[in-house]
Amino acid sequence: MKDDCLFCKIINKEVDSLCLYEDDDIMAILDAYPDCDGHTLIIPKKHITDIMELDSDTLGKMQMVAKKIIKVQLDKLDKKSLTVLFNYGDSQIIKHVHMHLLPGYKDKDHKYSREEVYDMLKGEIK
Repeated sequence: MKDDCLFCKIINKEVDSLCLYEDDDIMAILDAYPDCDGHTLIIPKKHITDIMELDSDTLGKMQMVAKKIIKVQLDKLDKKSLTVLFNYGDSQIIKHVHMHLLPGYKDKDHKYSREEVYDMLKGEIK
């Protein structure tokens, strides 16, 4: 963990988040500033700076969690498409690797608040 990392603070429960999924290795939260309804971040609990340092086991765990969440997002948010994204380099604002799930990203619509999306998705991801 890094003391100055926002995601490490979220993982340590020092900063509030809307958590959709959590296990020993991975946490999935709704983005605080969503680009679309359901914009979710999948974060390894181990501090890893960027995708170039990401080991295969952790990436595999992130992908498995993503598949669980995607299925629920598409169903509950009535979306037909989803974009999966990793930022790298200058486009990576928080230097802790994370995967973005962006349901219906091209739609750019915001029908729901973050809290409404959270209520729709929470407890559905197993």
